[in-house]
Amino acid sequence: MPARSPLALFLEPLERLGLPYCITGSVAASVYGEPRLTADIDVVLLLRAEDIPAFKSAFPDSDYYVPPEETLRLEAARSVRGTFNLIHHASQFKADVYVAARDPLHAWALEQRRRIELEGSGAWIAPPEYVILRKLEYLREGGQDKHVRDIRFILAATAVDRRFLESEVARLGVQAQWARCQPEGR
Repeated sequence: MPARSPLALFLEPLERLGLPYCITGSVAASVYGEPRLTADIDVVLLLRAEDIPAFKSAFPDSDYYVPPEETLRLEAARSVRGTFNLIHHASQFKADVYVAARDPLHAWALEQRRRIELEGSGAWIAPPEYVILRKLEYLREGGQDKHVRDIRFILAATAVDRRFLESEVARLGVQAQWARCQPEGR
C-alpha cells in the first residue's frame, strides 16, 4: 500500500470535516510560484467553539498530537493571531493552524479561496494576494529571505490584483518589505 503524502495526512481530515479552510504559506507559494520543499503545512481554519469536538475526532490522539480542548477553545476565542500545531505522530509532519477569528484578511482569504487539485485530491488554497501579504508581514517581523524569493516568484508566475495588494500593503504598513520584493529592489 503506498504511503499517504504528508499533505494528505491533514487535508483528508479537513475535507471530511467540512469546516472552511485554506492552505497558505510555503505550500501555497509553491503552487503559485516556485516549488520548494517545506517541513510543514500552513492552514487558515474557521474553528468555532462548537466545532472543536468534531475537530478533535477528525484528528485522533492515536495518530496526531492535538492540543487539549481547553487550548483549542482559547485559541479559537482570540480576537487576533489564534494559532496551534497539529503533528502526525508517525511522520512527524506538522500543520501550523491559524484560526480565522476577527482578522479581516483571514475572512477575505476564506471568501476568495480557490479549489485546486493537490496530490490527487481536491483542496482549498488561499488566494495569491493573501500569501504575499502574510509573507510581507513575516518579513517585517524579521522573517527569512526565502519570503522575498517566494513573493518574487509568485509575482512573476501568477496574475494578482495589484490594486488590492497596494491597498493592503499600505493598510498593513509593509511598504518597505513590498518595495524589497519588486524586481527593481534586487
